[in-house]
Amino acid sequence: MKIETYKGLEAIILENEYLKAVILPDFGGKVASFYDKTADYEWFYQAKVEQLPMPHYGSMFGEYTPGGYDDLFPGVDGGPHPINNRKVPDHGEVWSMVWQIAEKLDNGITLEVKSPVFPYVLKKTITLLENGLEVRYRAMNTGEAPFAYIWAPSILLNMNNHTKIEVPEECDEIISIEPDNEHLGAWGTHHPYPITKSKDTKEEIDLSVMAPKDSQNVEKFYFAKKLNNGWCRAVQGDIGKSLYYSFDPDKVPYLSIFKNQGGWLGDYNFSLQPSTGMYDDVYVANKIDRIAKIPSEDEHTWIFKITVEDID
Repeated sequence: MKIETYKGLEAIILENEYLKAVILPDFGGKVASFYDKTADYEWFYQAKVEQLPMPHYGSMFGEYTPGGYDDLFPGVDGGPHPINNRKVPDHGEVWSMVWQIAEKLDNGITLEVKSPVFPYVLKKTITLLENGLEVRYRAMNTGEAPFAYIWAPSILLNMNNHTKIEVPEECDEIISIEPDNEHLGAWGTHHPYPITKSKDTKEEIDLSVMAPKDSQNVEKFYFAKKLNNGWCRAVQGDIGKSLYYSFDPDKVPYLSIFKNQGGWLGDYNFSLQPSTGMYDDVYVANKIDRIAKIPSEDEHTWIFKITVEDID
């Protein structure tokens, strides 16, 4: 582990023979870069700025050059929290907060953050593996009532016409959560996955691949069923590699996909988002009981791994 400067901010560098990860404790504990040395490939989408602007608590996510791996907690959408009706900011609290360094390790680091509004402390230990990253999370409820939360990793990935999404076999139906999408229709519209029919053109489309940037389209959808298998994968056929996410489906039972095909900020990227709750809104998720809840003065722990794999 070493300390460098990355786009104007102090950065923790985890590096081995195969991979290099850049972590920004002051910018939400973001993993800003995940570089594959063997393929000469940057997996994480990079903001096209020389210096990253620092967000403040409650900032709008899209105004701060989205890119890399941010934690979304205790919700994704902005709105009231069921415990006290206090507002959860856009994309949650923790992505815009300064995380404290709790422990430095030979090949990793432990960071923590405490909410100024809600009764929780969130810790994560990021460890560089030979072929990836392991992130161990610990969310502690310091309050006297159960605490409902959605956690999801917003990992914006680079993509091109060779990119393909792979998911478990049970992921055969989706629910669109964009308010109005030319192909997927209104919020709540169900479609088969991966092949469906466009609501607009009536043509067959494959949701596991990417539309060109000039389509200026944004898609966000959840798979309708809880996961039996805790994995998903981004495949890059042009470099012969895939990025494989693994997690415990009993603790992280939902999966959504965000595809930004030139329609948001003019960027071209996508995100596979395992999640502890459905539909991004913690208030709604609590109402329909598709949510994680930490008992009073207790904690939840979970592990999320990202590994680089060769493909046949």
